[in-house]
Amino acid sequence: MENVITVKNMRESDEFTINTSVSSRELMRRAAQGVCDSVSWYGRIAIVCGSGNNGGDGYALGEILADKGFSPVVLRTSEKFSDDGLYYYRQCVKKGVGDLLCDEFTDFSEYDIIVDCILGTGFSGTLREDMIGLIEQINRSGAYVVSVDINSGLSGSNGLMLPVAVVSDLTVSVGYYKTGMFLNDAPRVIRSLKNVDIGIKLLKKQFYLITSDELSPFIGYSSEVLTADRFSLEYAVDEEEFRRSPIKVVAGESRDSGKVFVVDYDGSKLICDQSYVYFQSDRIDNIDKRM
Repeated sequence: MENVITVKNMRESDEFTINTSVSSRELMRRAAQGVCDSVSWYGRIAIVCGSGNNGGDGYALGEILADKGFSPVVLRTSEKFSDDGLYYYRQCVKKGVGDLLCDEFTDFSEYDIIVDCILGTGFSGTLREDMIGLIEQINRSGAYVVSVDINSGLSGSNGLMLPVAVVSDLTVSVGYYKTGMFLNDAPRVIRSLKNVDIGIKLLKKQFYLITSDELSPFIGYSSEVLTADRFSLEYAVDEEEFRRSPIKVVAGESRDSGKVFVVDYDGSKLICDQSYVYFQSDRIDNIDKRM
């Protein structure tokens, strides 16, 4: 079973690894290499980069693709950079990677592959209007879309769109799967999902990912198998709390009732059995590389 963790645990584990064993710059390069190895690249490639470390992953990917003989274009949403992001951005420029600014009016229809490196799992709050427009432009492009770590606009904690998110053909999670990749709106915007291990030391095990073959023991006597909407109708006293904190609500009901719950979010399942929380998703490694 693979680990599924909270955004907070991911951030703390990342910081611990950087402070004890692997530099942040090296982790960024490993993340980019993991994305590069997950896709068979072709055609016109646009890497859309935000101002933080998620954007830095995109710049590092641009350098790697340039070294492989591709001609990607970096489209920046900001003039700002993280420290490591600036390093890889300069490497891209040195190697002749195209460099443009983009906004909500940018037409992405000329690209065959778009890589979403705008916002990472740490984003919270509500998207600005210009960012909403930018994401909508990506979604209507017709390109094959790869989101790095998580789809921009999607909460890494609970899978809610804020209020829109990039719709990806493939999302490449970095380090460990995060809870928001399986909940609420996530299955509607993530068509396939995989994780790449970049050597981050996990500080705390929390939840687990099981395969479809491992799901059957949870479906049977005393278990409740139902959709998220049905659970909300039958058990969620506060529906808004259920959407914000589904793990807390379902696990609490499991402990109180003694039942096993299998809550289905359009093919991604949240499973609570009084003691543990599991996830299962039809989208794991269901990858069409499109090439």
